[in-house]
Amino acid sequence: MQRILTDFLDWDKQCLTLGARMTTMKLLACFTIDSPLELSWSHFGARWRVTLWPEVRFERETAADAWGPEIPSEDVVASGAVALDDAGWRRYSEFLPPEERALLGKFHFGRLGVLQVIGRCPALLPELAATPALAAFLAQHASLRGTAGSRWEEIAAIHERSGIFGVLEWLGLPASRQTLGILQQITDPDLPRRLLEPLRLNLWEPEGIWLLRHAGPMTDRQLARRCHALAA
Repeated sequence: MQRILTDFLDWDKQCLTLGARMTTMKLLACFTIDSPLELSWSHFGARWRVTLWPEVRFERETAADAWGPEIPSEDVVASGAVALDDAGWRRYSEFLPPEERALLGKFHFGRLGVLQVIGRCPALLPELAATPALAAFLAQHASLRGTAGSRWEEIAAIHERSGIFGVLEWLGLPASRQTLGILQQITDPDLPRRLLEPLRLNLWEPEGIWLLRHAGPMTDRQLARRCHALAA
């Protein structure tokens, strides 16, 4: 539980005890069932849900039993990641096409963000299937770029115009096959937010590129150790 809060919301810096962190989590993200098929949760008292494929529409309750489409913030998505359980995901995934289901199956805590990526930018699916770790960057693009909100239409337009290398450049990553090759070596693409920026920085450094390129298959923990060693 502590790793969930640390990786996605950094609550360990705000709550001094595990009990306090668990209490905060329960207040922030409560799992509710409006439908046995849709994904639904609560964030600071506001109820959210994701409709079934192919719409994959993120909606917020605007009045009693009235819902409207709204792009969630990264904190709303992080609350859903904590609140939604495996049983709910299994029910929801049964309605996904095989390719989308296979990609989501590579993620756990980050799968709600990845669902938003493939729902808003479906043309990216082949590239994300080949490089799943890239989905983690796209899911967190607002914080990585320092923008106030998500830019899904902009991402889709860049991909249509410039392909995957244009998307890499837009994310602040080196636009090269070498970058894709390194990201493809990450065997656990469910990367926490705190690891994305150090990885991005190291992909611009010659020493970091050399070390990561020759590291072979890496779990997220092994990647974190290598990024920490490079920063020392």
